[in-house]
Amino acid sequence: MQNRARKNYIIYVIMLLVFGGLIYVAIGEGDRFLHHAENFPAIQGDPFTIFCQFMADNLQEPLTILLIQIIAVLLMVRLFGYLFNHMGQPAVIGEIVAGIVLGPSVLGAFFPEIFTFLFPTDSLTNLGLLSQVGLILFMFVIGMELDFSILKNKINETLVISHAGILVPFFLGILASFWIYEEYASTQTAFLPFSLFIGISMSITAFPVLARIIQERNMTKTPLGTLAIASAANDDVTAWCLLAVVIAISKAGNFASALYSVALTAVYIIVMFWVVRPFLRKVGEVYANKEAINKTFVAFILLILIISSCITEVIGIHALFGAFMAGVVMPSNIGFRKVMMEKVEDISLVFFLPLFFAFTGLRTEIGLINSPDLWLVCLLLITVAIVGKLGGCAIASRLVGETWKDSLIVGTLMNTRGLMELVALNIGYEMGVLPPSIFVILVIMALVTTFMTTPLLHFVESFFAHREEKMSLKQKLILCFGRPESGRNLLSIYYFLFGKQLEKKHLIAAHYTVGTDLNPINAEHYASENFTLLNERAGELNLQVDNHYRVTDKLVQEMISFVRREKPDMLLLGAGSHYRPDMPGTPGAILWLSLFQDKIDEVLEQVKCPVAVFVNRNYREGALVSFVMGGMIDSFLLSYLENVLSGGHSVRLFLFDADDLEYKSRINELVERFPNQLNLVWFTQIDALITEEKDGLLVMSHLTYTKLTEEEDISRNLSSLLVIRRNKNNGK
Repeated sequence: MQNRARKNYIIYVIMLLVFGGLIYVAIGEGDRFLHHAENFPAIQGDPFTIFCQFMADNLQEPLTILLIQIIAVLLMVRLFGYLFNHMGQPAVIGEIVAGIVLGPSVLGAFFPEIFTFLFPTDSLTNLGLLSQVGLILFMFVIGMELDFSILKNKINETLVISHAGILVPFFLGILASFWIYEEYASTQTAFLPFSLFIGISMSITAFPVLARIIQERNMTKTPLGTLAIASAANDDVTAWCLLAVVIAISKAGNFASALYSVALTAVYIIVMFWVVRPFLRKVGEVYANKEAINKTFVAFILLILIISSCITEVIGIHALFGAFMAGVVMPSNIGFRKVMMEKVEDISLVFFLPLFFAFTGLRTEIGLINSPDLWLVCLLLITVAIVGKLGGCAIASRLVGETWKDSLIVGTLMNTRGLMELVALNIGYEMGVLPPSIFVILVIMALVTTFMTTPLLHFVESFFAHREEKMSLKQKLILCFGRPESGRNLLSIYYFLFGKQLEKKHLIAAHYTVGTDLNPINAEHYASENFTLLNERAGELNLQVDNHYRVTDKLVQEMISFVRREKPDMLLLGAGSHYRPDMPGTPGAILWLSLFQDKIDEVLEQVKCPVAVFVNRNYREGALVSFVMGGMIDSFLLSYLENVLSGGHSVRLFLFDADDLEYKSRINELVERFPNQLNLVWFTQIDALITEEKDGLLVMSHLTYTKLTEEEDISRNLSSLLVIRRNKNNGK
C-alpha cells in the first residue's frame, strides 16, 4: 500500500514539472505578440492596489450584489423570526418586520451608505423577479394545503362566517375610500380600481399564519380549530377569486372591459377543475403506490404550475392566482401532496419568501406618512379592517350558534392578514393602483392586525375565564324541561322562589331530544322551537338564561351527568300533572308521570344538590300560594318562604308540628315582619290541604309529599305542587 502511494506521488511531481515547464515555455513564446498590447490600457499601481480594484469590480457584479442581498435578508429574517417567536408571536411577523428594517424606513434612514451599498436601485429588478418566483412556489403550496373535506364538513357555518368576513370589510373598505381617494390617489388612478383594492385589502385572511397559530395552540383537532381553519380556507378561495376579478377590472379600467378577463377566468377555472384535476387524479393513482416520486414526474408537476401561472398572467389576473389554482387541483393523495410540499415548501419558505419580505420592506417607507392627516387615515383603515373582519366574522359565528367566546376567537383568527395581505398589496402597488403613502399605511395595517392576534386571543380567553370564574361564584340554578310551555312555567317558578335576586344568579335551561338518528338541521330547528317560549319569558323578566340542548338516547344519564358536572345550587324539574301511588314492593318510592316517565326517582337518587319538582295542575301566576311545613325537619323551606314574602306574595302557611322552640321562633319572626302577607293555618288532617283555589300552588318538602302519597284520594285533589328535596348531604 505504501509503495503504491509513493509511486502516485512520484507520478504527480513528474507531471507538474513536465507540464509546468511546457506551459512556461509556451507563455515565453507569446512575447512575439507584445506589440498588440499597446491597444489595451495597462492597470496602474502596485499589486495590492490592483487586487483591491479587482475585488471592488467584483462587488459591483449583479450576481454578487444579489448573493450579498440574499445573505443579509436570510440573516435578518432568522434573527427577527427568533425574536418574535420568543415574544409569543408567529415567526412570520418577525420576517415581515425584518424586511421593513432592511428597507428605507430603518436601514435607509439611519445607515444610508450601507443601504445604498446593499440595495442599489438598479439591483431591485433582480430581487423582485426572484421574490415573485418564490411567491409562485409558495402559493402552489397554499393551494395544496387546502383540504376540501374540511370545507364540505363545515360548509354551512363556514359559508356564513367566511363570506361575512369578506363582504362586511369589503363594503367598509369601499366606504372608507370615499374619504381618502380624492386627497391621496385621484392623481394616480381611477376611483373604481382604487376602491376595489382598498376593499380587498380589508378582506384578506392569512391562512398560513392562522393555521400556524392554531397548530401552536393545540387547537387543530378541536371543533373550534376546525371551524376556524375551514372558514379561513373558504375565505382564501373566495378572496383570491375576488382578487382575480378586481385585478381584471383594474387593468381593464372599467367593468365592461373586464368582463372578457372575467369570462376567460371562468373558462380557466372550469378547465382546471373539470379537465386538469381528473387527469392529475389518474396520474396520481399511478404514482400513489410507488416508493418514490421520480424527477420526471416532479418536473411534469412543476411544468403544470408554470403553465397555469403563465396563463393567468396573460389573462390579466396575476400569475399567483394560477399557482394557487395549480395547487388546488393537485391529486388529493396524501402521500403525493406530502412529498410535493416537502420538496417545494422548504425552499419557498426558507429561501424565497424572505426575499419577498425584503422587497416589500424596500417599498415600505414609513417616513411617507409625514402628516397628522395621513396618520388619521392610517388609524381609519386599521379601524375599518378590524371592525369589518373581526366584527363581521364574530357576529356571523354567533348567528350560526357559536358562543360569544368562540365567536370572538374565530373573529380574531380571521382578522390575521400577514403575508397574504402583503401579496395583494404588492400587486396593487405594482399596478400603480395604490399610491406609495397608502401602500405604506396598508402594510402597517397588515402588521397591526397580524401582531394583535396572539395578544387578543390571550385577552379573550382570560376575559371569559374571569367571567366564567365570576359566574361560578354566582348561585347556579338549572331547570330541565320537556314541552316548551313547561320551560316557561319552570322559569316562572324560579322567579317566584327567588324574585329579583334571580337576576344575580346563573340560570341554565336544559332540554333533551330523545333519539340518536335526528338530522342535525332538524335538531337545530327543535332546539330553537323549544326554547322560544322560555327565552320570551326570560326577556319579560329581564333575565339571562344559558340554553343547553342535546340529542341523546340516554336521557336520565345525560341529565345526571350534566348536573354533576355543573354542580348547581338547585335543580328544577317538571313532572307534568299526574302521579301514581307507591307500587307494591317499593315502599316509600314516588313515581312521577312526566316527560321523564318514572325516571325522576333516579335523578333524585343520584344527584346531591337540592331538587325541586313542579307538578303543574293549571297553576296560575298570582294565585294563592301555600307552604306546608311539618316541623324542624322542613325548616330549610323557611329561606324560600322569606324570598317569596319579600317578593310581595301573600302566603298561607300550613303547620302541623311546631314543638321545636327555634323553629317556632323563626316562624314568629316572619309573622312579625310580614303580618299582612303571611296567614298561619294549623291543621291535623291532610284533607285540610284541599282548598277551593284549584289554580294555586302548594310548596312542601319531599318528605311531606311522601306522606301525602299515602292518601291517594286526597293527594289527587290537591292544587299544583312544588316539591323540594333539600341537599342530599343534609338528608331528605
